[in-house]
Amino acid sequence: MTSPHFSSGDLIADRRADYARMFAESGEFAEAAELMEQALEQVPSWAAGWFRLAEYAEKSGRKEAATAALQKVVALDPADIFGAGLKLAVLGAAETPAAPSTAYVERLFDDYADRFDTALVQRLDYTVPQTLARLVRRHAGEDAYFGLVADIGCGTGLLGVELRASAGRLEGFDLSAGMLAKAEEKGVYDHLAQADLSLPAAESGLFAAAPEERADLVGAADVLMYLGDLAEVFPSAARLLKAGGVFAFSVEDGGTGDAPLLRPSLRYAHPERFIRQRAEESGLAILAVEKSVIRQDAGQPVHGLLFLARREA
Repeated sequence: MTSPHFSSGDLIADRRADYARMFAESGEFAEAAELMEQALEQVPSWAAGWFRLAEYAEKSGRKEAATAALQKVVALDPADIFGAGLKLAVLGAAETPAAPSTAYVERLFDDYADRFDTALVQRLDYTVPQTLARLVRRHAGEDAYFGLVADIGCGTGLLGVELRASAGRLEGFDLSAGMLAKAEEKGVYDHLAQADLSLPAAESGLFAAAPEERADLVGAADVLMYLGDLAEVFPSAARLLKAGGVFAFSVEDGGTGDAPLLRPSLRYAHPERFIRQRAEESGLAILAVEKSVIRQDAGQPVHGLLFLARREA
């Protein structure tokens, strides 16, 4: 049956949605869309149902119907927990948002937390924590020691595991409470707290219980693709770092342009030129850039860029 998160609260509508899902799983998207339309006749204010209808309509080749359904989602759910605004932009029906909604990113990772490590590492060949940690050691030395490391967007703690031996104190921050709970289970962090990296530094939660300019190393593995134009993350990282401290982070490679690209995955890809501009604006000097395949997506390699940047005195 339909999961509680997706439930309409109406048994008949939920049953039709379940049948629609079964048709979709068999590749019969037109039939799935027809059943979702019937379900929505019962509960026309069901935002999750309209989002599901948009998915089926798009996959059956009905772009206009998908767009109309997504516009209905946005009207019913201004917080946009489903990422309908992003999807409209991918379909060419709206401007690309500067960043995803906080509600969407938080729900995405809360829902993903229990299966994150298995899905990402074992099925998608995710390598960023290891390659980013190697880049840090290559620059700072194999025996490098950092008095305080801040892992921003720490997720389930995969980067923390790689950096624990090099850190005197390891702090982890993430928007998702579900991800933080999984990170706690790994037992590698000295401090974990919720933080919203899309907000200005003073409001983000990064400094709620500790001062600025305290970190020798700030890490952000596979985080920036969920933060859009990065207007706040570089200033926040710079305020976390001591003078001379290093910011190690990854992005999906956005090619040779000047601005982030929103991909069909609903993740942003960032050109190297754009990253260099954002870093310079925040007083961060790029020390190293490394190209890498960071994961697989639908059987295709996702190309990324790994950066080290130093906070200037």
